[in-house]
Amino acid sequence: MSPVSDSRDRARSAEELNAEIRALWPHGSATLSGEQRAEYERLVVEWSARLAQERLALDA
Repeated sequence: MSPVSDSRDRARSAEELNAEIRALWPHGSATLSGEQRAEYERLVVEWSARLAQERLALDA
């Protein structure tokens, strides 16, 4: 199994997801390909859900 599938099989923290999102852009003026844009959108959805879960855990 590849490292990419391993990282997708386990729950990543909001911080880890944020780092992956930021890594898609080597600099601020970069443009994403269609595939990169799809990955960005998937990561943002996952990041948002994880952030909400982490905030709820802190409030509990």
